[in-house]
Amino acid sequence: MAKRAAKTTSRTRKTQKRRKARSARWALPRGPFRPFRWIGFILLRGTTIAILGTLFVIITFAVINPPTTHTMWSEGRRLGEVDQKWVPLEAIAPVMARSVVAAEDANFCMHWGFDVAAIRAALEDGSGRGGSTISQQVVKNVFLWQGRSWIRKALEAVITPAVEAIWSKQRLIEVYLNVAEFDEGVFGVEAAARHYFGVGPENLSDVQAARLAAVLPSPKTRSASQPSAWLRTRAESIRDGAATIRADGRAACFED
Repeated sequence: MAKRAAKTTSRTRKTQKRRKARSARWALPRGPFRPFRWIGFILLRGTTIAILGTLFVIITFAVINPPTTHTMWSEGRRLGEVDQKWVPLEAIAPVMARSVVAAEDANFCMHWGFDVAAIRAALEDGSGRGGSTISQQVVKNVFLWQGRSWIRKALEAVITPAVEAIWSKQRLIEVYLNVAEFDEGVFGVEAAARHYFGVGPENLSDVQAARLAAVLPSPKTRSASQPSAWLRTRAESIRDGAATIRADGRAACFED
């Protein structure tokens, strides 16, 4: 019995030694803690997750309508509710799309997200508004927030080319027309057409479309139904511009 017990104990010890040797063989050597390397690893992983998450949302919103935006959410909290109803591009009068392009981004069909000439011109004449394209405004409205911080502008500059690469020009215009603010708490062309003129977006005239486009830079201080003399003049210019881009082909990328 004693011999058997001794053999069993010997085998147990050998087994334990083998296990320890195997564990030591596969164990990673532990070096000194390097905080900067650890921080770099965390930043790299966080950046990778952020990039993949953003790409996923961009791809998703290429086919699924954004349920809300930061501006709608914040205005909804402030006002209690906002007026907005999504409508497809086919249910919007074509002149409305041409009007916002003529007003905001006449070279919309010719650039990949940034209108370098417009940006340069805005910098040269000291324009406070800048040279943001419709693509940039969509990115700001759908993925980011309002404001002029460098962080937001940097994110906008990174996300805009990705949106341009994945979305069609028609999708960009459709989203823009559905999330743009036209009056306090009034978002999207469907709500704006009813709010100002009592018609559906498919029945907007060229004059009405031009006036709606004219209020976009400052929707809380301008009215499409009670336009000032300046807004009337601006709307007439937009109306002429919409006809021009239709005639010279600069509306071809978002019209059938």
